[in-house]
Amino acid sequence: MDRNKKIIRTSIIGVIANVLLAAFKAVVGLLAGSIAIVMDAVNNLSDALSSVITIVGTKLSERPADREHPFGHGRIEYFSAIIIAVIVLSAGVGSLVESVQKIFEPTVPQYTTLTLVVIVVAILVKIVLGLFVKRTGEQLKSDALKASGADALFDALVTLATLVSAGIMLIWEVNLDGIFGTLISLVIIKAGVEMLASPVNELLGSRISPEFVSALKKEVKSHEPVMGVYDIVMNNYGPNTIIGSLHVSVPDTLTARDVHRLTRHISQCVYDKFGVILTVGIYAVSTGDTEIAQLQRAVMQYATQHEGVMQAHAFYYYEDKQLVTIDVVPTDDVKDSNQFAHLMATDLHAQFPGYNFSIIVDHNYSE
Repeated sequence: MDRNKKIIRTSIIGVIANVLLAAFKAVVGLLAGSIAIVMDAVNNLSDALSSVITIVGTKLSERPADREHPFGHGRIEYFSAIIIAVIVLSAGVGSLVESVQKIFEPTVPQYTTLTLVVIVVAILVKIVLGLFVKRTGEQLKSDALKASGADALFDALVTLATLVSAGIMLIWEVNLDGIFGTLISLVIIKAGVEMLASPVNELLGSRISPEFVSALKKEVKSHEPVMGVYDIVMNNYGPNTIIGSLHVSVPDTLTARDVHRLTRHISQCVYDKFGVILTVGIYAVSTGDTEIAQLQRAVMQYATQHEGVMQAHAFYYYEDKQLVTIDVVPTDDVKDSNQFAHLMATDLHAQFPGYNFSIIVDHNYSE
């Protein structure tokens, strides 16, 4: 079963569980003549909304690429997660307002054996459902499922607080309903903000994980005769669509046919292993003991040891202009790229007076 089908199946289970719980509460409430339990049943129907949103978002994200959206519609999944996170945030804020009011204007809750049974059943169902949905979301890397599962767990937490408050009220006749509610509401709001951050960061273009970068570089370097991997850029167009580029350094003795075969092979292997649609660029490294090779080694050694340099690569020498160009990735403490490039070019010219230097400042997108 593919990822989207698993997400939809899990969400359908969420809808069914909430509907069955709502039906149970409604029947019990009607038989007992309890409006409160009946209204809680209606609330459970609204809880199914997050699962419905996940299903709709997943279905829409499956739409193939078209002329207006050439990279597909996978990012719709992130919008689904954002909507669910906003629902959780709204519930947390609403609960906070109500709980604070209860602190200043406490009400005496009325509990019966029947209501306590309903509360216990609701807690158990929500905990099992929430853990299942959240764990599945983590396995499938679905922000929408994770948010939906967290929503169910917070429902269980709120209901559990109600149960604990009821026990304290029955045993010691102390009303802590408002205080418990306030504390839990703050937890829900904090979690809602964190839920919102993940899909928003994906839409804005978050940095890929160091583990992914390390695994990607290891894979690319395993292809002979790759000597180095640079300029890794990854754009996430949805959980199943990552489009990126990188450069590899190779000996300048390779022919165009050799380069064609190498880059095609790297792209195919990266797609098979990571699902990344990759464009591979080439930097040539001068080999042997020629004048250019000696110059390259000396310049690159000096450049990589220069203050403020994280990485230097892409050496190229224009013989007709006596011009050397280098790409440099500065450290984070370098704030003015133009000033840094000018300073470094001046230092290199002083070190190698027979040559002119042009420094191209790269940005660190992945490391």
